[in-house]
Amino acid sequence: MPTLTNPLRPVLLAAARSERIERTVSRSRLTRSLVTRFVPGAAEDKVMEAVRSLLASGRSISVDYLGEDISEASEADKTVRAYLSLLDAYRRLELPHTDGARRLEVSIKLSALGQSLPDGGEELALVNARIICQAAAEAGAWVNVDAEDHTTTDSTLAIVTELRREFPDVATVLQAYLHRTEADCAALSGSGSRIRLCKGAYQEPAEVAFQGKEAVDASYLRCLRVLMQGEGYPMVASHDPAMIAAAQAYAAEAGRGTEDYEIQMLFGIREGEQDRLVAEGVTVRTYVPFGDDWYGYFMRRLAERPANLIFFLRSLVGRK
Repeated sequence: MPTLTNPLRPVLLAAARSERIERTVSRSRLTRSLVTRFVPGAAEDKVMEAVRSLLASGRSISVDYLGEDISEASEADKTVRAYLSLLDAYRRLELPHTDGARRLEVSIKLSALGQSLPDGGEELALVNARIICQAAAEAGAWVNVDAEDHTTTDSTLAIVTELRREFPDVATVLQAYLHRTEADCAALSGSGSRIRLCKGAYQEPAEVAFQGKEAVDASYLRCLRVLMQGEGYPMVASHDPAMIAAAQAYAAEAGRGTEDYEIQMLFGIREGEQDRLVAEGVTVRTYVPFGDDWYGYFMRRLAERPANLIFFLRSLVGRK
């Protein structure tokens, strides 16, 4: 069955950046109780409960401390401290080290580490990212650098290039809805690279991004084939059965085994499918967010799939 396009996507993405709507939604106890479908909690202990459960199910995990668009360096310090504490909690899990994919990962947003600050923001983000990468290496975990809106892409890729000089397994995310991404995939799919390919979750202009579902899907497939034929480790971020089937087919064509790529899905979405893939021997990584700054993330999840919005609205009606 094809994935439906959410007709309210532009409205929801605009709402994700509205401070007025954020205040209204955040004050609602009902809304916050429903957010736990996608965000296990604000505190570290809640996300670690989810992590232990996911690991027990055979999945790998990538945890994201929610935050972006900071206005002061002190906020970046808070983000760094949150990741250092999280990575310390990872160490206490005492998972055995393997030669394959690491089951533990953290995902970081450079804007939350200072990238967007007007004076020396990129340098601050690089320093803070290095601190997290060093702690992750000591914990036996991977680091993934998330993508944000298109205006940050060049800066993000430059910072990732610097990080990989010291931490070569640092990954980054490419968004298939951007016109540039197929070329970026070709340039960045060399030996040792790790690229997370997603469709994209921000509202972007037609000048830089494909707008319709069919065009975005076609771009995703082109980019996916490039990554599978490359020398790196593709990470297929999709809940779309057609994209997952294509990933498996392209991997087989390229002679890749199940250990040579992975499927990534979000916490709380298509849980049954995640378990099914694990049972088939596929490497599945669940992206798990936590923290107080959940509003933007939550609204983008509603915008991505009609099923998420339908679940949310039904829940509202049911709770009333």
